[in-house]
Amino acid sequence: MNKRVTMKDIAERLGVSKVTVSKALKDSPDISQALKEKVIKTAQEMGYIYNAKGRMLRENLTYSIGVISSEKYYGKDDYFYIDLYKHLSNSFEKLGFTTTFNIISRNDEESLSVPNALLEQKIDGVVILGQMSIDYIKRVLDFNCPTIFLDFYCDRFNVDCVITDNFFATYEITNMLIEQGHREIGFVGNIHATSSIQDRFLGYYKALLENRIELNKDWIIKDRDDNNNFIDILLPGKLPTAFVCNCDKTAYLTIEKLKSAGYKVPDDISVVGFDDSLHAVLSSPKITTVRVNMEEMGRRTAKIMFEKIKQGEKHYGKVLIKGKIIVRESAKPLK
Repeated sequence: MNKRVTMKDIAERLGVSKVTVSKALKDSPDISQALKEKVIKTAQEMGYIYNAKGRMLRENLTYSIGVISSEKYYGKDDYFYIDLYKHLSNSFEKLGFTTTFNIISRNDEESLSVPNALLEQKIDGVVILGQMSIDYIKRVLDFNCPTIFLDFYCDRFNVDCVITDNFFATYEITNMLIEQGHREIGFVGNIHATSSIQDRFLGYYKALLENRIELNKDWIIKDRDDNNNFIDILLPGKLPTAFVCNCDKTAYLTIEKLKSAGYKVPDDISVVGFDDSLHAVLSSPKITTVRVNMEEMGRRTAKIMFEKIKQGEKHYGKVLIKGKIIVRESAKPLK
């Protein structure tokens, strides 16, 4: 039978004292955060088993985080939030927390029904993944549990959020099209659906303004209704030479719509997206897009929540994570 790993074994592996290891595992303020994480990681690698139940009772914590999201984001081929949750869950696990994923039905969102773990105070924090109704957010916040908004924000509430820098990333990718000679550029997305889409539209609009390009309202096209249900994309009579789409799924649908109308992408019309999701590589042509740094979004969210739980009431405001333009085949310089 293998020998049980002790704190002394961990101390010898790291070249520190047993007292240091003990303090690190107890989350003592005497130990730096970097060393705590190193000790926890080494303990996990070596298979160290400690009295988690006793630790939870001692610290009055459950070491569990509830992640709440709306079912409207999980339609056919919609994997973005599932992938983001995986990164979030992995980041919390590295800090010693488990996560529960709660996808809220439309009926439960309308009736303000929250997960039992929140009702029974079995979690230490809540991450709301993706924008939900104002009333539902209020209901969650009524429990006074540390809360973070992930991938959206709402200025009606003084709640920390972690988001992609939607504004600047779309500003950059629109400028890329302008540098390629495009001056007739449309936007596909419902700007009233989410704060993320609205910020992406504003980044697109800023690029037009700076280059003294007039906004053509006929080229602002809805891809979904206000409840995030995708709708048929209606092409205008006169088309621009390029479209900026609020996400890759919309870019994919826009390309298919253009192809069915007899246009070639990018020879006739360029199309760019956002997210670098599965749709970007399944599309023909493959979509030029903005890659969202999901790993960093998950890491920062977990770190902020950890500090809020451990150090009491702290505020971080809007935390912006930079995206990266990924050039593929759906956009080209104007002839």
